Amino acid sequence: MLKKAIYLSCAAALISMSGAYAQTPAPAQPGNPDVRQDNRDIRRDNRDIRKDRREIAKDQADVRKDRRELRQDMQKGDKSAAAAERRDIRHDQRDLRRDEKDLRKDKAQRVGDRQDRREDRQGK
Repeated sequence: MLKKAIYLSCAAALISMSGAYAQTPAPAQPGNPDVRQDNRDIRRDNRDIRKDRREIAKDQADVRKDRRELRQDMQKGDKSAAAAERRDIRHDQRDLRRDEKDLRKDKAQRVGDRQDRREDRQGK
């Protein structure tokens, strides 16, 4: 009977200690504190860069199409349609510039994240 009580009390102590241990955060490895987060950031930046490149290609195709339509409208002498095409071209070019700016920003962030990862790996 006493043996069972000792076993039960030891088991209860182990369970309570393991519960407390499970709630504490895992200690950071000495030279590797947040390399995983840096890798996630780099993957996110790469995904953003791919998305921006697709949008830029789409905007460039839109501008080419609108310029072609503008030339056709000018040859027909349709001034109102030509004015509408010019507005559409300006809108597409503005969108293209915005996407190019976003692409540059994402590339700069990726460079910074790579530098952070390099420093974390070296333990700085």
